[in-house]
Amino acid sequence: MQVYEAPIRDMRFNLEELHEDDGFGNLEGFEDFDADMRAAILEEANKLCRDVLLPLNWPGDQQGCRIENGVVRTPDGFPEAYKQFCEGGWAGLAVSPKWGGQGAPHSLAKCVEEMSCSTNLSFGLYPGLTGGAMVSLEAYGSEDQKNFYLPKMANGEWTGTMCLTEPHCGTDLGMLRTKAEPQEDGSYLITGNKIFISAGDHDLADNIIHLVLARLPDAPAGVKGISMFLVPKYMPKEDYSLGDRNPAYATAIEHKMGLKASATCQMSFDGAKGWLVGPENRGLEAMFAMMNTERVAVGIQGLGMGEIAYQSSVYYAKDRLQGRSLSGVKNPDGPADPLIVHPDVRRMLMTMRAYNEGCRALSAWVSRALDAEHASPEPEARERARDFIALMTPVVKALFTDLGHETTQMAIQLHGGHGYIQETGIEQFARDARIAQIYEGANGIQALDLVGRKLPDRMGRNLRAFFHPVSQFIEDHAADPQIGKIVGALQQSFGALQLSTAHIAQKGLSDPEEAAAAATDYLRLLGFVAMGYCFAKAAKLAHAKLAEGVEDEQFYKSKLITAQFFFDRLLPPATAQFMAIRSGKASMMDMPADAF
Repeated sequence: MQVYEAPIRDMRFNLEELHEDDGFGNLEGFEDFDADMRAAILEEANKLCRDVLLPLNWPGDQQGCRIENGVVRTPDGFPEAYKQFCEGGWAGLAVSPKWGGQGAPHSLAKCVEEMSCSTNLSFGLYPGLTGGAMVSLEAYGSEDQKNFYLPKMANGEWTGTMCLTEPHCGTDLGMLRTKAEPQEDGSYLITGNKIFISAGDHDLADNIIHLVLARLPDAPAGVKGISMFLVPKYMPKEDYSLGDRNPAYATAIEHKMGLKASATCQMSFDGAKGWLVGPENRGLEAMFAMMNTERVAVGIQGLGMGEIAYQSSVYYAKDRLQGRSLSGVKNPDGPADPLIVHPDVRRMLMTMRAYNEGCRALSAWVSRALDAEHASPEPEARERARDFIALMTPVVKALFTDLGHETTQMAIQLHGGHGYIQETGIEQFARDARIAQIYEGANGIQALDLVGRKLPDRMGRNLRAFFHPVSQFIEDHAADPQIGKIVGALQQSFGALQLSTAHIAQKGLSDPEEAAAAATDYLRLLGFVAMGYCFAKAAKLAHAKLAEGVEDEQFYKSKLITAQFFFDRLLPPATAQFMAIRSGKASMMDMPADAF
């Protein structure tokens, strides 16, 4: 059974308590979004996601998308839900008021995003892609393009896509073949084929604005010869009425293991009319403005799937009667005790809970940096926020999706045979979550980006935004009688991270394969240390709140227990990855290719 109630109390803890001392200070422009307003927004978002999106999740997976007379149709109920979503202003929650949005902080919008990812990830991709496309347009579009397109995308009437992948090239965009022929009126005719295009066509919005990567006739080879073009599904007129159909068609819907209610299309551009976005041959740079936004969003997808998998598992573990407790009967009036009494079931539930709370706390910190990058009045804080975002974006994308996948697998294991069959809806979580480890840059690519680009950038400056606060926290609280023990564990893992960083920096200078061989282990170690830091801060706060005497003391007691579980059970294996990092590339690379 798919069960969900937004973890609003934990979200508010992260928004209002945990990161108050993050050094970014008071951010400008969010004065209307005080604690009461944030609470009201979260409550309303929960109602929409729980009562409207969740009931469509399993039926949408069963029905999937289909093409009828050249038009992609979404599952029953999706168009009506999308209309309700847009009428509620959710499409433009974090969009600037300049374009008709509400101007909410990213830290709040990411909480709402988590809810939609939990309750209906397929649905969430439609507005999610639009938000990413708007980021690229706002950063690189002309004033005319921004003024014309962004308001329609902000209110959800028009949606957006990004069209990168081609049948012969995925991550390696240097092999891209789609062509752009310049026309006398300043437009371009786009010709080529794209695959794996999320929301490439659908029946939710009046128009779809494709951002397409293509090559000009005289473009240099490789990634330096890629430009970005805006290609509408329908040619809009000055009064926003829609004109001729542009020859940009979905020729097929991909047959996927999950996200079946999300239209992932094969697209054909047959001389479709488009306009250049940004400078010629700078399309990859423009696309990465969107990609970096989407990579954080994909990390939130992993967290969202982990949360609903956890909540559904808790419901089942309390309801399902199996066996007797090893410490004595707990349900004497029944034939057996509930699953939740068994230690191994608790192990899975606590692991799922700790993963989710750790990722949520870290995502709130990164989201605060996303806000500070633009809204901090202090130039130094804005610079530090950019450094922190650069470092943590691959960690959020890769670690959150890895842990989300692990959590959905544990949910199946906990449900046993009932998790493996379709009727309970649990196996859908695992199928839907799996793609998040692949798209927007596979997780191995994220790890390579971390060690190959983000660590050496400006002599390791990105690391300072993370290393400095962690080091200071350890120094300040190592002797704390209440949290000194977990701070000691954090110090040990942080030490392993520092040594691993030095090892990769040293070995990578002489042999890039050495750094690449350690990349995935290093990313996981960095992510777990970051979560450990958040848990240690949470424990410090929880002790202080309990000492004050608060009404919701069970929340803070639970926070302490979850933190202790993280340090007892989850951080030690991550710390041990230092040994794998130090082992080098030999056992990985020595096998001749023809011996596999």
